[in-house]
Amino acid sequence: MIDHPVRVHPSADRLPREEQLAWRLAAVATGTGAPDAESAAMAVNRIVDNAAVAVAALARRPVAVARAQATAHPSAAPGASVFGSAARVSPEWAAWANGTAVRELDFHDTYLAADYSHPGDNIPPLLAVAQHTRRTGADLLRGIVAAYEIHVALVKGICLHEHRIDHVAHLSAATAGGLGALLRLPTETVYQAVQQAVHTTTATRQSRKGEISSWKAYAPAFAGKAAIEAVDRAMRGETSPSPIYEGEDGFLARMLDGPDSAYTVPLPEAGEARRAILDTYTKEHSAEYQAQAIIDLARRLREKTGPLDRVRSVVLHTSHHTHHVIGSGANDPQKYDPDASRETLDHSVPYILAVALEDGVWHHERSYAPDRARRPETVALWRKITTLEDPAWTRRYHDPDPARRAFGGRAVITLDDGSVIEDELAVADAHPAGARPFDRPAYTAKFRTLAEGIVTPDAQDRFLAAAERLADADAEADGLDGTGAAGPDRPGPAAGLDGLFPAVDTEALTALAALDARLPKGLF
Repeated sequence: MIDHPVRVHPSADRLPREEQLAWRLAAVATGTGAPDAESAAMAVNRIVDNAAVAVAALARRPVAVARAQATAHPSAAPGASVFGSAARVSPEWAAWANGTAVRELDFHDTYLAADYSHPGDNIPPLLAVAQHTRRTGADLLRGIVAAYEIHVALVKGICLHEHRIDHVAHLSAATAGGLGALLRLPTETVYQAVQQAVHTTTATRQSRKGEISSWKAYAPAFAGKAAIEAVDRAMRGETSPSPIYEGEDGFLARMLDGPDSAYTVPLPEAGEARRAILDTYTKEHSAEYQAQAIIDLARRLREKTGPLDRVRSVVLHTSHHTHHVIGSGANDPQKYDPDASRETLDHSVPYILAVALEDGVWHHERSYAPDRARRPETVALWRKITTLEDPAWTRRYHDPDPARRAFGGRAVITLDDGSVIEDELAVADAHPAGARPFDRPAYTAKFRTLAEGIVTPDAQDRFLAAAERLADADAEADGLDGTGAAGPDRPGPAAGLDGLFPAVDTEALTALAALDARLPKGLF
């Protein structure tokens, strides 16, 4: 790896583009070759994971709205698929609908470092463009691995949250890079696309503060759609604000640390394998990532606490990020409101800890149901739970050694007789360093569980087989010669990618169509 320093430059410096971060990111993308077996296998895992959570969210209102918007934009052949619909639509709108479906339940992969991210959000726009441009499975895998490489590098090097900038600004840059790798575009084209994507997707974190709205699911979909549009425009020879990161009125100077901004972004050397996807991890539970270990910890603690009406207080000692983003340190009264939105509750660790202590399980729907949140005994316990920033946990959160890094906390439960019960958990059970690291059988089981009653067992089997064979999804499906695509003007086959959209059961599809028909109408 090479540490790339990034700082603000006045326009008079005329910073050479080859020294700009956007160019370096573009070069990482265009220098990405075929992924190694381990990285390719993980990319397949994340395709399965995304499909699982998308299918489970099809009947959620934000997903239905995004689907309705997308299907109002049909595409000339070949177009791209939409989860839960037989329609083929323009790829940017497919990215919009599918990105919303993947993000809605807060149930897919994550990477945490200086900032936050859900790198799996790169996959819907990449898959949409791969379908529309008739790329091979190998092309798609290359694009995914490149996008993860860029995304992880930016999250390691540049903290957005400190300045209350939403993390999708890093996502859009990664997606633009991944599309460049997928399509084998020139570095110059990807460079321009990255700059437009960052310029148009920088937003505040109000989307994740206070009463959290449905935009939380749409935000990454918006970034993916914007990245596709940026690539399309750059392919047509148009330029973008430059240098977007280092300029005196650019991203660092005006959105982050100001004129004295200085960051270091670690990037792979030329020819170095792109393996950052292996540093990322998925979720076993449908909740914000820092709550994953807390749910697992609660399942252990409830065996020791006895009747929960004896609890006087619960204090969760944890990291700065957990305390200030999903804990009582956020100072959001909505995190203790039984009438809060689902989006707010999945970012409230006091609520999550209370329900996990009571139920001993976590469910993506039942744990957030309004009648579940309003139970008097739950509300009473919930309001006894606070978080406390512990410098030791903050240090572990940012430990450079992945084996020592921790995203959990220590719970101290005081009972009404003054006795104290304590326990801690550093990482979630499903984390690579956890008690039950997620492997291919775990991803498969998650998909089958979430697809039950929506996708028939036979259709589940066909989807899983298509994902397993993705690297070989070449010309045989279209009767072509299997050579794939050498550039944006030489498209290869797409039919093998259609199998990555599980066919929804006829009865479920009818119910979804009825749901869509009841939605309020918009402009399209």
